[in-house]
Amino acid sequence: MRKLIGLLGGFTAFLLLSAGNMAGAEEGDIYLSAGAMVDVVEGRAVDNPAMVIRGGRIAAMGERGSLAVPDGAEVVDLGDMTLLPGFMDMHVHLSGDAGGNFFAGLSYSAPRQAIVAVKNARKTLMAGFTTVRDVGAGGYSVIAVRDGINAGDIIGPRIFAVGNAIGITGGHCDNNFFPPEMETSSGGAADGPWAVRAKVRENIKYGANAIKVCATGGVFSKGTKVGVQQLTLEELKSAVAEAHLRGLTIAAHAHGTDGIKAAIVAGVDSIEHASFADDEAISLAKEFGTYFSMDIYNTEYTLAYGEANGVPEENINKEKQVSAAQRDSFRRAVEAGVKMVFGSDAAIYPHGDNAKQFSRMVQFGMTPMQALQASTINAATLLKMENDIGALREGFMADIVAVNGNPLDDITVTENVAFVMKSGEIVKAGN
Repeated sequence: MRKLIGLLGGFTAFLLLSAGNMAGAEEGDIYLSAGAMVDVVEGRAVDNPAMVIRGGRIAAMGERGSLAVPDGAEVVDLGDMTLLPGFMDMHVHLSGDAGGNFFAGLSYSAPRQAIVAVKNARKTLMAGFTTVRDVGAGGYSVIAVRDGINAGDIIGPRIFAVGNAIGITGGHCDNNFFPPEMETSSGGAADGPWAVRAKVRENIKYGANAIKVCATGGVFSKGTKVGVQQLTLEELKSAVAEAHLRGLTIAAHAHGTDGIKAAIVAGVDSIEHASFADDEAISLAKEFGTYFSMDIYNTEYTLAYGEANGVPEENINKEKQVSAAQRDSFRRAVEAGVKMVFGSDAAIYPHGDNAKQFSRMVQFGMTPMQALQASTINAATLLKMENDIGALREGFMADIVAVNGNPLDDITVTENVAFVMKSGEIVKAGN
């Protein structure tokens, strides 16, 4: 019903404007036009698009030269540029940085993490990513940044933040880098179904609007085997049940085959990494409608710069184990028709470079349109926001980016976004 009302409202605005009736014009209207547009819903390019932005949403759409300009509207003509929906990255860590010493971030307080996240949120938005899912930060720091963005205090993308990632004591989502006498653990460490469920509730109490669990070991933790399952099926089911009961989506960090399968059967909404997904895991993902979010670019940064950044040998060796296997899993998942979203793991490589992953998604099996859809309508559907964001449609939020060139011919043009609008506000105009 909400979608129908939105579409009817947009159609009414279109009729008024096209007929030259300016009675519907409002202060703050923007008339936006360009040389082309990528329609990610229909999977095609459109020539000479024009649209009226009103109240943060797309009020009317048509063709440049035919759609009437409301009286007093700000006219923004982007020439030959191509319009796309704002990109969406479903796996970032805004409070972390790839550069500098690997261990420096381990000593950051929650306020310090929040300041880092403010910086990285701006970089991410300027790169054309208008929505992100932050899948783990200490001290609810990114939740504070999200709230600051929503209040208009700072600029950044729309953020879905999980708070503390939840995992077993000594597992990938715990802090294992310090000796026992320091009694250090992460805010998401929990053991047993009820303890895991309590952590989900705690995250929600402090503002989380998504949940993440760690089903297996990981690359950048100490003492974990990257392919080994950690949370049990019962623990995973408990986390999923509580997240879904509260109306939140839940992601599972899972490199290893057994952990991937257990998380899918438990009902998680997305699998992060999915490095060692065998044919059965891919089949289960299709059966359950589970999304894969696979960070297939960042391995290049880690292997090129990790040693210089102080990344321990243990972690670099684990990255070498994951690299080729993950890209093969990505290719097979795409061929099988698994639902895919764009997830970069930015923080493992520099924020603002998120779009470099597009070319790797194409290199390892996707068409350019599929890669763009992964970062737009697919991500919006995963977040249950498919009626509001992820496409250029009347009634949708005006999250819009523009690039020079045609990304369907050369996907790398997404790496240099020239124009960014979020919720109808122009935040970037020019490189």
